[in-house]
Amino acid sequence: MPEPRVPGERDRITLACGESIHPHDLDMGTREFACDCGETHAVVTDVHPPERFLPPFLVDALRGTVATDDEFESFGTPHLMGLALEEFPGDVVAHDASDDGEVGYGLVWITAFDARRLHEAVVELVIELMEHAVSHADDAAMAEFEESMLQFDVSAFVEQYRRERETDAEDIPGYSRG
Repeated sequence: MPEPRVPGERDRITLACGESIHPHDLDMGTREFACDCGETHAVVTDVHPPERFLPPFLVDALRGTVATDDEFESFGTPHLMGLALEEFPGDVVAHDASDDGEVGYGLVWITAFDARRLHEAVVELVIELMEHAVSHADDAAMAEFEESMLQFDVSAFVEQYRRERETDAEDIPGYSRG
């Protein structure tokens, strides 16, 4: 027997905070939004390039070394968000909007935390991915990687990268930082 529901409710996205939004409340330019719960939530769509989080040279390296066995051509934003979803299962909500031709995206992820915290988390997860890959190399490569990571400040990197990205995109109409 079908469950009774409020009309249009199935079209809503229930967020980690318990609030819900309609997929049409988001567009491709949305990077975060102030929720009725009082928090700011990060928003990532499948059309956002992975360069939102990582420099192009690193995205190229990941695409060249990480094999994917899914419907996506190469390593990209869906894979980064898959890492985030796996690491923060209670804090990241994924929604498939591929049947909704009005939204402009196929997949959307919304986090319990803001865009800056998500950015830091993605960078930390990529570092863990790189560390795992380097652990299969020789001991010298692992030692060199670990030494480099001791000197790497994720927060400072994210701050600088976001500042540079904002400067590069300030002439793009409708661009919002996130």
